[in-house]
Amino acid sequence: MQPHPNNDLHKFPSERRKGIVGTTIIHVVLFTFLVLVSFTVRPRPEMEEGIMVNFGTDETGLGMIEPSPPALQQETSPPPPSNVAVKTAEEPLLTQNTEEAPEVKKVDPEAQKKKLEKIEADKKLREQLKAERILKEQADIERKKIEAEQQRQSDIINRTKNALANAKNSGTNSTSEGIAGGQGNQGVPTGSVDSKNRGEGGGTGNKRVSYDLQGRGFQKLPPPKYDYQGEGRVVVEVSVDRLGKVIQAVPGTKGSTTLDEYLLKVAKDAAMEARFEIKPDAPVIQKGTITYNFILK
Repeated sequence: MQPHPNNDLHKFPSERRKGIVGTTIIHVVLFTFLVLVSFTVRPRPEMEEGIMVNFGTDETGLGMIEPSPPALQQETSPPPPSNVAVKTAEEPLLTQNTEEAPEVKKVDPEAQKKKLEKIEADKKLREQLKAERILKEQADIERKKIEAEQQRQSDIINRTKNALANAKNSGTNSTSEGIAGGQGNQGVPTGSVDSKNRGEGGGTGNKRVSYDLQGRGFQKLPPPKYDYQGEGRVVVEVSVDRLGKVIQAVPGTKGSTTLDEYLLKVAKDAAMEARFEIKPDAPVIQKGTITYNFILK
């Protein structure tokens, strides 16, 4: 009869697995403990530790007993000085060798005020002189323009007169014209060869007064009153209301050939005395011109 094999042998693999598992668990626990213990940084001590050395005063010494420190000696302070100062006879007197300070002059308010007023007056005077100089320069420029325009117009008139006279007298040997009889060419130097008015009066005579107010008639257009050896044309710009009254007159406007102050004044006075037709439908202020020709008497 054959013997049966040992039944415990078939359990060996099971026990082996148990051993492997147990060994693994142990190693994991040990590894975790090592990590927690070995790799944890120790906290830094609050106070650094060092080596204590014995207190002394020299590099050499002998004995086993620490000598006691020397007794403290109380410092003695000198007595306070006496409050009573004694002046000796030999003490030198203090003197001052510096120069005296300069005397400060008092400012007179009235004189200062007058000085400031004088400065301000001089400044105003300079400004006034500058303004007058500028006005004079502008007047000179305007006068030169008017003189140049007057010369140009005079040249044109002379050329026109010559051309008309030559055309009118071509083919004739006439040297006289007029209605007064006698020899000579009756009229005035500044007149027109086409005018039949050879004496005083309106139109192209020697007391010529004309106006332009956009076709509006006049009631009174008096000539200027003057007794002056001067000549030229003065154009006055007038502002007329609906009743025909001249409310403003500005002499020497465009077309004037003279800036003589006297002629400008009498022309303005004459223009202010002019009266025009009443026109209710006219502008509130209607502007026009009155022209005065002054001839040497």
